[in-house]
Amino acid sequence: MTDRPEGVRTGRRPGNPDTREAILTVARARFADTGFDKTSVRSIAAAAGVDSALVHHYFGTKRELFLAAVAMPVDPHVVLAAILNAPVEQAGEQLLRAVLGIWDSALGDAVQAAFRTAISGESTGLVRDFLIEVVLRELIDRIDDPPGSGPVRATLLASQMSGLFVVRYLLGVEPLASLSIDEVVTLVGPTMQRYLTGDLDAAPGQASAGPVPRAT
Repeated sequence: MTDRPEGVRTGRRPGNPDTREAILTVARARFADTGFDKTSVRSIAAAAGVDSALVHHYFGTKRELFLAAVAMPVDPHVVLAAILNAPVEQAGEQLLRAVLGIWDSALGDAVQAAFRTAISGESTGLVRDFLIEVVLRELIDRIDDPPGSGPVRATLLASQMSGLFVVRYLLGVEPLASLSIDEVVTLVGPTMQRYLTGDLDAAPGQASAGPVPRAT
């Protein structure tokens, strides 16, 4: 067996940094403008003036390119793997605990930086697609009860997660910012679980039974 020369890395080569950044710049704009599903690697490559094979060489799959575009320091699939294998009745607490563990870890600053970048300017579509198409998409089929409620449940869950992130980490609002993970899970976990498996006040795609009465 031949020894690998010292200093030679395994895995995908980094490539030309200017070309790589040009691809990322185009990818951010495309994903923000047309969304994850409607954006193809071929269209990104064409706009960047490179062959689509080069995009795959630098970034792998379209999903990996998307994660690079939003500069996420951790692959959400790693977080969701254990949750997808857990009983759905426990998914709310486990998802919240897993996400809080990342946000409170050494990766927290990098996640905050990625989030700030994603919501700046015209890049809010990246946040939307990151939450729904990447983070929560694999959960939708599991929580689609009654049929058709999965997307509603997923968006409610996304609103809770993003709101918690902004208030606890970006704004540092007390006392929420100083609560322990266990305390946050105790307080917020039941709401997360209701969004996943509980009864919803309105059926998907329908308005509520009537207007909310005004206080007199």
